[in-house]
Amino acid sequence: MSLELLSKLETKIQATLETIELLKMELEEEKQKTSTLNEQNQQLSEQNQQLQQELASWNDKVTGLVGLLNSEI
Repeated sequence: MSLELLSKLETKIQATLETIELLKMELEEEKQKTSTLNEQNQQLSEQNQQLQQELASWNDKVTGLVGLLNSEI
């Protein structure tokens, strides 16, 4: 009976170790995905900031032109 219990325990331990290994691999994949997403987020934030600056510049130009038009009318 004791050998049978040890055998069952060994089987459960092996299954648990395999599960742990799979979870470690999944965790590593998720870490890589997170890293990639963080890099993309950083790039998009920089692009957004650049576009906001360009928009502000265009708004200033348009406001200046409208001001010139108003002063000539």
